[in-house]
Amino acid sequence: MNDLTLIIPTKQEAVSLPKFLKELENYKFKKLIVIENEDKDTIEAIKNINGIEIYFQKNSGYGNALIEGIKMTKTKYFCIINADGSMDPSYLDLMLNECKNLDVVFASRYLKGGGSDDDDIVTFIGNKFFSAFGKLFFNLKISDILYTYFIAKTEPFKKLNLSYGDFRICVEIPIKVSETKLLYGSIPSQERKRITGKKKVNPIKDGFLILCAMIFLFFKR
Repeated sequence: MNDLTLIIPTKQEAVSLPKFLKELENYKFKKLIVIENEDKDTIEAIKNINGIEIYFQKNSGYGNALIEGIKMTKTKYFCIINADGSMDPSYLDLMLNECKNLDVVFASRYLKGGGSDDDDIVTFIGNKFFSAFGKLFFNLKISDILYTYFIAKTEPFKKLNLSYGDFRICVEIPIKVSETKLLYGSIPSQERKRITGKKKVNPIKDGFLILCAMIFLFFKR
Protein backbone atom coordinates (compact mmCIF):
# COMPACT_ATOMS: atom_id res chain seq x y z
CA MET A 1 0.00 0.00 0.00
CA ASN A 2 1.59 3.26 -1.13
CA ASP A 3 -0.39 5.71 0.99
CA LEU A 4 1.30 4.94 4.34
CA THR A 5 4.89 5.60 5.43
CA LEU A 6 6.27 3.86 8.50
CA ILE A 7 8.60 6.36 10.17
CA ILE A 8 11.06 4.35 12.24
CA PRO A 9 13.11 6.54 14.64
CA THR A 10 16.31 4.67 15.35
CA LYS A 11 19.16 5.04 17.82
CA GLN A 12 21.71 2.34 18.57
CA GLU A 13 19.50 -0.51 17.37
CA ALA A 14 22.07 -2.62 15.48
CA VAL A 15 20.60 -5.78 17.02
CA SER A 16 16.90 -4.90 17.06
CA LEU A 17 16.34 -3.09 13.78
CA PRO A 18 17.38 -5.85 11.32
CA LYS A 19 15.08 -8.30 13.14
CA PHE A 20 12.22 -5.81 13.20
CA LEU A 21 12.65 -4.96 9.51
CA LYS A 22 12.50 -8.68 8.75
CA GLU A 23 9.09 -8.77 10.43
CA LEU A 24 8.00 -5.66 8.53
CA GLU A 25 8.66 -7.37 5.20
CA ASN A 26 5.09 -8.69 5.54
CA TYR A 27 3.76 -5.12 5.38
CA LYS A 28 3.93 -3.44 1.99
CA PHE A 29 4.18 0.09 3.30
CA LYS A 30 6.99 2.57 2.75
CA LYS A 31 9.63 2.31 5.46
CA LEU A 32 11.66 5.39 6.42
CA ILE A 33 14.52 4.86 8.87
CA VAL A 34 15.43 8.10 10.66
CA ILE A 35 18.87 7.83 12.20
CA GLU A 36 21.86 9.91 13.22
CA ASN A 37 24.85 9.72 10.90
CA GLU A 38 27.11 8.85 13.85
CA ASP A 39 25.23 5.60 14.54
CA LYS A 40 27.64 3.57 12.44
CA ASP A 41 26.87 0.15 13.93
CA THR A 42 23.15 0.35 13.13
CA ILE A 43 23.82 1.78 9.67
CA GLU A 44 26.20 -1.11 8.95
CA ALA A 45 23.65 -3.63 10.22
CA ILE A 46 20.95 -2.49 7.75
CA LYS A 47 23.04 -1.46 4.74
CA ASN A 48 22.11 -4.55 2.69
CA ILE A 49 18.40 -4.58 3.55
CA ASN A 50 16.15 -3.83 0.60
CA GLY A 51 12.89 -1.92 0.58
CA ILE A 52 13.85 0.80 3.06
CA GLU A 53 14.79 4.46 2.81
CA ILE A 54 17.35 5.92 5.21
CA TYR A 55 17.19 9.55 6.28
CA PHE A 56 20.02 11.05 8.33
CA GLN A 57 18.51 13.46 10.80
CA LYS A 58 20.07 16.90 11.03
CA ASN A 59 19.42 17.39 14.75
CA SER A 60 19.86 14.76 17.44
CA GLY A 61 17.11 13.46 19.72
CA TYR A 62 13.95 11.37 19.52
CA GLY A 63 11.69 14.35 18.97
CA ASN A 64 13.82 15.67 16.13
CA ALA A 65 13.75 12.23 14.50
CA LEU A 66 9.94 12.40 14.47
CA ILE A 67 9.76 16.03 13.34
CA GLU A 68 12.22 15.56 10.49
CA GLY A 69 10.75 12.21 9.44
CA ILE A 70 7.26 13.69 9.23
CA LYS A 71 8.55 16.61 7.16
CA MET A 72 10.08 14.10 4.73
CA THR A 73 6.84 12.13 4.36
CA LYS A 74 4.92 12.47 1.10
CA THR A 75 2.25 9.78 1.56
CA LYS A 76 -1.29 10.53 2.72
CA TYR A 77 -0.71 8.78 6.05
CA PHE A 78 2.27 8.10 8.28
CA CYS A 79 2.88 5.93 11.33
CA ILE A 80 5.46 6.31 14.09
CA ILE A 81 6.74 2.86 15.01
CA ASN A 82 9.93 2.41 17.03
CA ALA A 83 12.94 0.38 15.93
CA ASP A 84 13.15 -1.67 19.14
CA GLY A 85 10.31 -4.01 18.15
CA SER A 86 8.05 -3.13 21.07
CA MET A 87 5.27 -1.72 18.88
CA ASP A 88 3.35 -4.58 17.30
CA PRO A 89 2.78 -4.00 13.56
CA SER A 90 -0.22 -6.34 13.54
CA TYR A 91 -2.30 -3.29 14.58
CA LEU A 92 -1.35 -1.28 11.49
CA ASP A 93 -4.29 -2.28 9.30
CA LEU A 94 -6.81 -1.55 12.06
CA MET A 95 -5.23 1.82 12.87
CA LEU A 96 -5.10 2.79 9.21
CA ASN A 97 -8.74 1.86 8.71
CA GLU A 98 -9.76 3.91 11.77
CA CYS A 99 -7.72 6.86 10.50
CA LYS A 100 -9.85 7.13 7.35
CA ASN A 101 -12.50 8.89 9.45
CA LEU A 102 -10.10 10.63 11.84
CA ASP A 103 -6.93 12.72 11.64
CA VAL A 104 -4.94 10.75 14.24
CA VAL A 105 -5.34 7.30 15.79
CA PHE A 106 -3.33 6.60 18.95
CA ALA A 107 -2.53 3.11 20.20
CA SER A 108 -3.15 2.66 23.92
CA ARG A 109 -1.80 0.07 26.31
CA TYR A 110 -4.40 1.01 28.90
CA LEU A 111 -7.66 0.52 27.05
CA LYS A 112 -9.53 -2.75 27.55
CA GLY A 113 -7.80 -5.32 25.38
CA GLY A 114 -4.44 -3.55 25.55
CA GLY A 115 -1.47 -4.12 27.81
CA SER A 116 2.29 -4.06 28.07
CA ASP A 117 5.02 -6.65 28.42
CA ASP A 118 7.56 -3.83 28.78
CA ASP A 119 6.14 -1.61 31.53
CA ASP A 120 7.66 -1.61 35.00
CA ILE A 121 6.12 -0.05 38.09
CA VAL A 122 7.86 3.31 37.57
CA THR A 123 6.84 3.73 33.93
CA PHE A 124 3.32 2.44 34.66
CA ILE A 125 2.74 5.00 37.42
CA GLY A 126 4.36 7.74 35.34
CA ASN A 127 2.13 7.02 32.36
CA LYS A 128 -0.99 6.98 34.52
CA PHE A 129 0.00 10.26 36.18
CA PHE A 130 0.77 12.11 32.94
CA SER A 131 -2.34 10.74 31.22
CA ALA A 132 -4.47 11.97 34.14
CA PHE A 133 -2.67 15.34 34.01
CA GLY A 134 -3.47 15.58 30.30
CA LYS A 135 -7.12 14.75 30.86
CA LEU A 136 -7.49 17.24 33.71
CA PHE A 137 -5.64 20.24 32.26
CA PHE A 138 -5.99 19.70 28.50
CA ASN A 139 -9.20 17.67 28.31
CA LEU A 140 -7.33 14.96 26.41
CA LYS A 141 -9.45 11.95 25.64
CA ILE A 142 -6.61 9.44 25.49
CA SER A 143 -5.51 6.96 28.12
CA ASP A 144 -1.82 6.57 27.22
CA ILE A 145 -0.22 9.97 26.66
CA LEU A 146 3.40 8.77 26.53
CA TYR A 147 2.96 6.03 23.93
CA THR A 148 4.02 7.38 20.53
CA TYR A 149 2.60 4.53 18.45
CA PHE A 150 0.09 6.29 16.20
CA ILE A 151 -1.08 6.79 12.62
CA ALA A 152 -2.02 10.23 11.28
CA LYS A 153 -2.99 12.03 8.12
CA THR A 154 0.20 13.70 7.01
CA GLU A 155 -0.88 17.13 5.79
CA PRO A 156 -3.02 18.17 8.80
CA PHE A 157 -0.36 16.85 11.14
CA LYS A 158 2.43 18.87 9.52
CA LYS A 159 0.64 22.04 10.65
CA LEU A 160 1.12 21.28 14.36
CA ASN A 161 4.47 23.09 14.60
CA LEU A 162 6.07 20.52 16.89
CA SER A 163 9.18 21.86 18.62
CA TYR A 164 10.49 19.46 21.28
CA GLY A 165 13.57 17.60 20.05
CA ASP A 166 13.60 15.00 22.84
CA PHE A 167 11.11 12.72 24.61
CA ARG A 168 8.95 15.72 25.59
CA ILE A 169 7.45 15.42 22.13
CA CYS A 170 5.44 12.47 23.49
CA VAL A 171 3.13 14.87 25.34
CA GLU A 172 3.45 17.75 22.89
CA ILE A 173 1.87 15.65 20.13
CA PRO A 174 -1.50 14.81 21.75
CA ILE A 175 -1.76 18.26 23.37
CA LYS A 176 -1.31 20.05 20.04
CA VAL A 177 -3.54 17.54 18.24
CA SER A 178 -6.32 18.44 20.68
CA GLU A 179 -5.64 22.19 20.68
CA THR A 180 -5.75 22.40 16.87
CA LYS A 181 -9.08 20.53 16.83
CA LEU A 182 -7.82 17.55 14.85
CA LEU A 183 -10.12 14.56 15.09
CA TYR A 184 -8.50 11.76 17.08
CA GLY A 185 -9.27 8.44 18.68
CA SER A 186 -7.58 5.41 20.23
CA ILE A 187 -7.44 1.66 19.84
CA PRO A 188 -6.19 -0.88 22.41
CA SER A 189 -2.70 -2.23 21.75
CA GLN A 190 -0.43 -4.76 23.40
CA GLU A 191 3.13 -3.48 23.80
CA ARG A 192 5.76 -6.17 23.36
CA LYS A 193 9.10 -6.62 25.10
CA ARG A 194 11.87 -4.72 23.34
CA ILE A 195 14.05 -7.06 21.33
CA THR A 196 17.16 -6.20 23.37
CA GLY A 197 15.23 -5.38 26.54
CA LYS A 198 17.01 -2.01 26.89
CA LYS A 199 15.11 1.22 27.49
CA LYS A 200 16.57 4.54 26.38
CA VAL A 201 14.32 6.61 28.64
CA ASN A 202 15.54 7.79 32.03
CA PRO A 203 12.23 7.70 33.93
CA ILE A 204 13.24 10.27 36.57
CA LYS A 205 15.04 12.83 34.38
CA ASP A 206 12.74 12.49 31.38
CA GLY A 207 9.68 12.40 33.63
CA PHE A 208 10.67 15.73 35.18
CA LEU A 209 11.26 17.28 31.74
CA ILE A 210 7.88 15.99 30.53
CA LEU A 211 6.13 17.48 33.56
CA CYS A 212 7.82 20.84 32.93
CA ALA A 213 6.79 20.68 29.25
CA MET A 214 3.15 20.04 30.15
CA ILE A 215 3.12 22.94 32.60
CA PHE A 216 4.72 25.21 29.99
CA LEU A 217 2.23 24.16 27.31
CA PHE A 218 -0.65 24.74 29.72
CA PHE A 219 0.36 28.34 30.51
CA LYS A 220 1.32 29.03 26.90
CA ARG A 221 -2.27 28.59 25.72
